[in-house]
Order: sequence, then C-alpha cells, then structure tokens
Amino acid sequence: MQPVTLYTTPICPFCVAAKRLLDSKGVEYTDLDVMAHPELRAEMMQRANGRHTVPQIFIGETHVGGCDELHQMEHVGKLDPLLAG
Repeated sequence: MQPVTLYTTPICPFCVAAKRLLDSKGVEYTDLDVMAHPELRAEMMQRANGRHTVPQIFIGETHVGGCDELHQMEHVGKLDPLLAG
C-alpha cells in the first residue's frame, strides 16, 4: 500500500469527508494539521503546485488534489489501484 498524506485543518468539513472515505476503506494515513503547524502550509503549497486550500491529498508521490478529486477517483474506480501502488 502506498503511503497517504493529507494536509488538513480540524475545522474543514472537506477534510473530515476525505478522512471518512479513507477510514471506510481501512487506509492508514498521515494527517498533517496546517492550523496547528503553520510551517507545514508552505510545504503543502510547494508539493501541491501552489494550491493553498485544504485538504491536499497525496498518495505516494501522486498529488490527488482535494476531497472532490479523491471522491471522484473512488467513483470511477481509480482510487484502489493507486493505493495499491
């Protein structure tokens, strides 16, 4: 399984929804809270090609995008193969 990293904030409903989807699939992930650790926002923006909204989701080295993109990948059957690597 590929490592999964999410840049989130605790007050973001889209972050909660993305984590809920991953939890339902039994996926372990690293949750990086950019509100508690503001220095991570610059790292997130660099990795996400300037995107500054949360969540920003990475599976392995692949930048998935945000919650909508994650759910779209699940809907079209592309999430499981990406997670499997």
